[in-house]
Amino acid sequence: MWPILRTYTGRNLRRIALPLGGIGTGTVSLGGRGNLRDWEIVNRPAKGFHPGTAFFAIRTESPDGAVTTRAVEGPLDLSEYEGAHGSGAQNHGLPRFREATFATTYPFARLELRDDDVPVDVALEAFNPFVPTDVEASSWPVAVLRFVVTNRSDQALTVSLAGALENFIGRDGTIDVAAGNYNTTMDGGVLLRSRGVDPGAEQYGSIALAVLDGQDVTRRTGWADRTWGDSLLDFWDDFTADGRLDERSSKSETPVASVADRRTVAAGATESFTFLLAWHFPNRRAWEKSDVVGNHYTTLTDDAWTALCRFAPQLDDLERRTIAFVTDFLGADLPDVVKEAALFNLSTLRTQTVFRTPDGRFFGWEGCSDHVGSCFGSCTHVWNYEQATPFLFGEIARSLREVEFAHATDDQGLMSFRVGLPLETSARDWRVAAADGQLGCLVKLYRDWRLSGDDELLRSLWPAARRALEFCWIPGGWDADRDGVMEGCQHNTMDVEYYGPNPQMQSWYLAALRACEEMATYLGDDLAVECRKLFEYGSAWMDEQLFNGEYYRHEIRPPASADDVAAGLRETMGAADPTHPVLQLGDGCLVDQLVGQHLARLTQLGTLLDEDRVATTLRSILAYNGLSGFAGHFNHMRSYVLGDDESAVLMCSYPRGNRPERPFPYFTEVMTGFEHILAVGLITERLVDEGLQVITNIRQRYDGERRNPYDEAECGHHYARAMASWGAVIALTGFDYNAHTGEMSFTPTLPDTRQIFWSTGNAYGTFNTATNELQVREGQLHLTKLTLNGTQIPL
Repeated sequence: MWPILRTYTGRNLRRIALPLGGIGTGTVSLGGRGNLRDWEIVNRPAKGFHPGTAFFAIRTESPDGAVTTRAVEGPLDLSEYEGAHGSGAQNHGLPRFREATFATTYPFARLELRDDDVPVDVALEAFNPFVPTDVEASSWPVAVLRFVVTNRSDQALTVSLAGALENFIGRDGTIDVAAGNYNTTMDGGVLLRSRGVDPGAEQYGSIALAVLDGQDVTRRTGWADRTWGDSLLDFWDDFTADGRLDERSSKSETPVASVADRRTVAAGATESFTFLLAWHFPNRRAWEKSDVVGNHYTTLTDDAWTALCRFAPQLDDLERRTIAFVTDFLGADLPDVVKEAALFNLSTLRTQTVFRTPDGRFFGWEGCSDHVGSCFGSCTHVWNYEQATPFLFGEIARSLREVEFAHATDDQGLMSFRVGLPLETSARDWRVAAADGQLGCLVKLYRDWRLSGDDELLRSLWPAARRALEFCWIPGGWDADRDGVMEGCQHNTMDVEYYGPNPQMQSWYLAALRACEEMATYLGDDLAVECRKLFEYGSAWMDEQLFNGEYYRHEIRPPASADDVAAGLRETMGAADPTHPVLQLGDGCLVDQLVGQHLARLTQLGTLLDEDRVATTLRSILAYNGLSGFAGHFNHMRSYVLGDDESAVLMCSYPRGNRPERPFPYFTEVMTGFEHILAVGLITERLVDEGLQVITNIRQRYDGERRNPYDEAECGHHYARAMASWGAVIALTGFDYNAHTGEMSFTPTLPDTRQIFWSTGNAYGTFNTATNELQVREGQLHLTKLTLNGTQIPL
């Protein structure tokens, strides 16, 4: 039995869409009623897209000849169904089960279906392997769909399961170039291919559908070419007749493939029918360009059938390893809401938000619009927030660092905050540096080097990292007078430029100075002395000049002229006239004004600012920005929270008045990634209950009825920033690991913490505080010293 964390029923099934697929492969999502929705396997997002035919059906027959046939789906949500020509639901005309319960812990979903008129219960178990530290094991272009059938009757039943899928190659939800598609019977399944789609097209590829270890397998390569819906009628009649499929010929450009398996299920017994759905679409484009950069996963096999055949023998082992991870994680003494936020947001790593090029490098959009990626280029300032990759997949995190410093950073030290593709010709095309993005990358380089102990990585990237820090000090730059204070034009994650010292950029600067001090010291670089000097002055200055008694404010300092701003610091979305800047923070109380401090805590860089003032600021953010009930809230931008029964933390408030006429664009919004990093900050500053309440409020909004629990949105679906949620796991366990020295320590913030889940990005496991037993579940760990609450544990 799979471990389960959350269960959804009734109206809470409405928005559920669990992505099934691997890292960098795209996904098809399992809906809350068991429907396969959002087919996003063709190199781009495709919300709402599904093939004309895609469903599974079950047939039962008793010894006396009584037959039932049903779609393996739960009831439709009639409140959202206006009819086939209105807001139509896929497979709306198929008989289905009356009761459905969706039980889940990402990456597992178990949809339990029951109907008194059907003599069997069906549990649809769906997942794709997810094994921390092992990127390849977590990157299969396959959806596992297991139908567990339990015979409730007192006599043996003949039970058949069938899957039907239109060959939609050439269609991706936006473009339709389908032509000459055909299906081929294979051993246990069908391979879907195309003769008419251009082999160089983004929509070209193959799909495979198969049943494993079938007992009486029959297949169709097409449905009968009939009008008035009779193609479906013919299939239903054929399947209902004897639970087997007879071949049909079809001249359709997109023929429907079908696979069925028939078995005898004894009275009271249970049988599992395991279907695999695989895909292979090699021609990924470079962001918004026409250049083909390809996919890493498609370099490993020739087509979808080969991928399916390679995967099938490994399924049991990969499932076991995935169960072990989820079991270990759920067994940790963490609040359920923290587990939910951390696990469910990991699904973003498998969506079209991310991909891997054939050389294995990892790239990400900020999120997914309905039909295209949202905001290209592995945006440094957005990806600064996520904490999933460094602690679970160090290989991915280090890939991002290599691209940022080795390819996106120029000879002056300007890091393009959006990296172009192909890397060889376009990495630095953007030619704009984001202050928070660039400084955050220095913090992340220190974190990832420390977690991995990869001296080669550090030594190879340090020259570019040094330039990236020194870029702060260029004439007209962020800290042109080199005093440890960010006074210059600072483009940032609010998509505008701030002018003058502000807490958000300044806290990032302080964290970057500390990170560079540590790295320079290790490498014997005298830059460490300069970093320490600037850090000490900048920290004191921020506490003395920006803290207003309740929180840190922004001191707006326009330049004398536009010519005083160095090249590469301004983007086109900010103030048109920097001498009279609009879209500023000013005296606002910003949700993530101490983001640098929060990340410094997670990376063991220590305290950047006065601890009492930090705690006061965090309390002020909750007091002034926290809102319960949004019926009376004015928001001139995007709404991610609505109604009077939802609670959230606003991006910014102006409790002391003096609001700029035009503040930065998002000040009235709510975005979960910023809330998660606030929660991390609260927890690390010992405001644990407050931090947990922030996370609780988020997850109550993503309840399945109003929003998809696997899709915390910001500028698009599956937004990368929301993976900041993993940081709460680190904060609550007080986990630290230094791969160079082999020292690991825990300082749990919750009382009575006995079982701890830990992960370094290269290994993961558990630690029991009662028995002092450390278990390594996956990966390799260099360990010389283990400490719990400051006390060394014998090894």
